[in-house]
Amino acid sequence: MGHGGNVIDELTTDHREVEEIFGRIDALPSGDKDRKVYADQATMELVRHSVAEEEYLYPAVREHLVNGNAMADREIEDHSRAERIMKDLESCAADDPEFDRLIGMLMSEIRAHLADEEQNLFPQLRVACTAETLDSLGEKVRMAKKMAPTRPHPSAPDTPPANKLLAPGAGLVDRLRDALSGRGKLD
Repeated sequence: MGHGGNVIDELTTDHREVEEIFGRIDALPSGDKDRKVYADQATMELVRHSVAEEEYLYPAVREHLVNGNAMADREIEDHSRAERIMKDLESCAADDPEFDRLIGMLMSEIRAHLADEEQNLFPQLRVACTAETLDSLGEKVRMAKKMAPTRPHPSAPDTPPANKLLAPGAGLVDRLRDALSGRGKLD
């Protein structure tokens, strides 16, 4: 989280990190307790990433791309579906039969979303925006990820200005809960 560079480089690096966590989940047998730890890590990264995109990337998509409103709306809907799955996954232990189904759905949903962003949205944004704009967006996304929630909040607003106002408070509470519970940490 927080890699440097323009917004496309920043978010693409996040994508690789999430895919690495998914690989760790796939490598473990069904029911292994570490699958839940990695699922929590993936959720923490995905929520921060999504919040930052919704605060800064998608408003830029709306502003700079010809079909930007429709693209941003589709991306936000992808986030909403993934967030509902993450919320359901939050209450499942690794040995719960529902865990494997939900983590499979989440990985499929996220992989399709990442591929769409990297193959469609990012190339269009790279053409439509100046290097300075992309760099500025990268810095804003990095700052947003530092303050963003780490747990799914499906009923929270996902568009500015309300999301920018509420995310830091929810993020603080989430990070405190994570620290106290050890969420996302291997034994």
